[in-house]
Amino acid sequence: MKTITFVRTMALLLLTFILIFSIGFEVSAQEKSKKPKENVQFEAGFYYTIKKGDTLWDISQKFNDSAWQWPDLWRENDQITNPHWIYPGERIRLFKKSDRLKVEQEKQKAIEPQKPGVEVSAEIKPPPPAIKETFFQFPTIDQVGFIRKPPVKPSGMVFKTLEDKNMISAGDIVYIRPPEDDQKTNFIPGARFTVYRTLNPTKDSRSYKTIGTQHYLLGLVEITKVTPDYAMAKVIKSYRDIHINDMVMPYHHRSPKMAVREGVPGLEGSIISGEEHPLLMGDHSIAFIDKGKDDKVEVGQLYSIYFKPKKVKNDPTTFHPVDIGTLIVLHTEKTTSTVYITKSNKAIRPGQGIHTP
Repeated sequence: MKTITFVRTMALLLLTFILIFSIGFEVSAQEKSKKPKENVQFEAGFYYTIKKGDTLWDISQKFNDSAWQWPDLWRENDQITNPHWIYPGERIRLFKKSDRLKVEQEKQKAIEPQKPGVEVSAEIKPPPPAIKETFFQFPTIDQVGFIRKPPVKPSGMVFKTLEDKNMISAGDIVYIRPPEDDQKTNFIPGARFTVYRTLNPTKDSRSYKTIGTQHYLLGLVEITKVTPDYAMAKVIKSYRDIHINDMVMPYHHRSPKMAVREGVPGLEGSIISGEEHPLLMGDHSIAFIDKGKDDKVEVGQLYSIYFKPKKVKNDPTTFHPVDIGTLIVLHTEKTTSTVYITKSNKAIRPGQGIHTP
């Protein structure tokens, strides 16, 4: 009898425990279901794997229908340090304009929530979104030469090296003699000078008039010691081989980062030559154009390079110019500018025309 009572008691306790556990589990599940869902952050965009021969220009043309938006593509991918060097197999992120706008609007709402009880009048229009500048990076801007008329007056000339070398490079010590007609030069310890060489006067390929003198930049030196007759300097950087009789001029810092902007409306000009004087030029070439500050040309402006088909003999048909490349302005002088060819669909020759897109 006692055994039966014990069994019944244990069964009752077990049933009670199961009932309490089931009720607790259900309440817990209901409470969890009532908790608000976390806001999942959404970031628009997808990835593309770079193939051999791809450029940011081509990728932008393919996915944004505009090659000129390649700086935006570069800005969205911080892992690309130089926009002109991308490699097959590298993954880059692509953004659509509509998706980017949507994300920016959502972020703006999260940062500036509307205050309760405040109504926005329908007559008051919100301010337009701020225009973000696009920048072009050119790390070797200090190596970019120019054409100027009249030429720069030299601050001195390299006439000797400490170890009597013929070809001078970074780390070497050089002796600089100031001009004979100007002994009051600004040689002071710590001052920096650009070493350069002038080439033969540059002439227009059509009119044969002298445009100016090309200044070919070779390196950077820093003054270490000054005497009444000469100055000693250390070669800090060597862009190209420096020789005895090369000249120096004061160093002026130029920012490698430049804002990209539209060219002067209706501008027409031509390419004078390449910096290294090649017969043909292409992508990543440095060249000079016959337009400058007098024509309102500024650093960062974009222009198209075009080819104009010749007329057919005894045919009055006039052919429209065909764009074959693009360039960006790196440096400006009064009547000339130094440019970087960012894209070319065919070989570019001196005398090739340029115009505003």
